[in-house]
Amino acid sequence: MSALLAGKRLLVTGVITDQSIAFSVAKLAQENGATVVLTGFGRMSLVERIAKRLPAEAPVIELDVTNPEHLAGLADKVSGHVDGLDGVVHSIGFAPQSCLGGGFLDAPWDDVATALHISTFSYKSLAMAALPLMRPGGAVVGLTFDATLAWPVYDWMGVAKAGLESASRYLALHLGPKGIRSNLVSAGPLRTMAAKSIPGFEAFEQAWTERAPLGWQLTDQEPAARACLALLSDWFPATTGEIVHVDGGFHAIGA
Repeated sequence: MSALLAGKRLLVTGVITDQSIAFSVAKLAQENGATVVLTGFGRMSLVERIAKRLPAEAPVIELDVTNPEHLAGLADKVSGHVDGLDGVVHSIGFAPQSCLGGGFLDAPWDDVATALHISTFSYKSLAMAALPLMRPGGAVVGLTFDATLAWPVYDWMGVAKAGLESASRYLALHLGPKGIRSNLVSAGPLRTMAAKSIPGFEAFEQAWTERAPLGWQLTDQEPAARACLALLSDWFPATTGEIVHVDGGFHAIGA
């Protein structure tokens, strides 16, 4: 039986440390037959160092998703490493500190706009930048945190994730005629760099470990990464606009 992603060419964003979900996606993708290209921003030397920890060192392209020039040149830069793309992984999110940790009522618009630009609008921006390299059967997969509820301390990032979930549905609508799918993985809380930057995030950790029916491992990124791989593979050819929960079942339990 062939590997799940044999012959697939993937663009994976958001690999900052080897504790990130994106790193686990890239690692498992390579182990399952895919060729991987990474993007990074801000700390390129760090991303390049982390890329060397993959089973096969992956090329790294600088990409600021708020920079029109970076987006316009992405396809050409990716083409220097692969002759097309079968999948794109969006693992990008950021909010200024004023937007997190209980500051919902006081966060200024400029900071909220930054959070929405990077965490929400970039999903569409990234997909469109990669579109010239994609063909029918391709997939865009993003990462969210259940935006159907209001969470303590998550504040405007929660709003940004709600926008991301809606954007994925609209991307599914508009890219479906091109044969390209758009789906999200809603992961439970994980001790990534992004999570550690949210004041009070440990409250999520306690709730999940106590209430998730299947239990929840705060340092195991692999379950979420496996879901991403499944959605990137040919095993979900007629699934788009979907959100797959990988949270130990927490989202389904009322009390």
